[in-house]
Amino acid sequence: MPVTHFTRLRAFRFVGLTLLTAAVFAIVRVPSALAQWRALDGFDLIAEADAIASAAAPADVRTLVGDSLFGESGAVRARFVPPALASSLPVMSSLLGDSAPTRTGVYPVREASGTPGFHFVTMRPFADKVSGRIGGYRIGAWSAEGSTAKRTGSLPSGFIEVTKDNQDTYVSEHFQLRHFLTKDQHDVWPKYLVLQESLLDKLELLIAELEAEDIVGYEMFVMSGFRTPQYNAQGVGAGGRASESRHQFGDAADVYLRGSKDWMPDLTGDGRVDIKDARRLARAAERVEQKHPSLVGGIGVYPATSAHGPFVHIDVRGTAARWGQW
Repeated sequence: MPVTHFTRLRAFRFVGLTLLTAAVFAIVRVPSALAQWRALDGFDLIAEADAIASAAAPADVRTLVGDSLFGESGAVRARFVPPALASSLPVMSSLLGDSAPTRTGVYPVREASGTPGFHFVTMRPFADKVSGRIGGYRIGAWSAEGSTAKRTGSLPSGFIEVTKDNQDTYVSEHFQLRHFLTKDQHDVWPKYLVLQESLLDKLELLIAELEAEDIVGYEMFVMSGFRTPQYNAQGVGAGGRASESRHQFGDAADVYLRGSKDWMPDLTGDGRVDIKDARRLARAAERVEQKHPSLVGGIGVYPATSAHGPFVHIDVRGTAARWGQW
């Protein structure tokens, strides 16, 4: 049957409408992505990127990226960029190089001294996880996957790719990427990590709170940071890990101050290392929440076992939760 003028017109209108819809989506998508970024801490990416691109020479890193990205602690040293945001903001090229927004990686903003003072980390899309893996690295599946009623924030926005070369990158004043990796698959590289800047901020504020009490000279050790769902599932059960553990979402860490023999030091001064020392750490975390309500979350106090000393769970879930041996 010959194609009539009317049929052609309908086809042209369909194509035109499709292109218009795509154009509108593209126009709307960039402000939406930018709004997501600004909602985090008020950081104006366009203004800051333009300032960086036009800078005649490297300057103090705070001048380049702005104070807001350093968190309430002033000690955060990284921003994890979701794939959708990086790819929808061409202005990221001014900050990271011509093709960096589309490449997974760790990109330093260098200070005048030439040392990296801050890092932008572009993540791999969540969709890159196929059959529970990215490459040879086993991740597993979150319970919300495949659900027809997914809740906002119920799945990570992407994965930080950690390699042998970038694992020592400082993402805050005291913490490196490797500190938060799941404790398995030791010989598999690259590894993949979910981590929230707000957790780093809270841990750094906790260190500052302890220092104000003259508790100094100890490393805050991350006993457990991010747990892949497949790793977390191995310990789910009575007395074990929660099936919906916050560790799977990158906003939780089990920590203690590392003293002699890799155990918590005697923080109470009673000559013993026991649950009382973990409680002192937990009370300091509560004071952080009182001073910084945007970082409220869970705090759990755990006793020593034959394998480890007492420790404290800390997260930034957004609502207060308390459990364990307070």
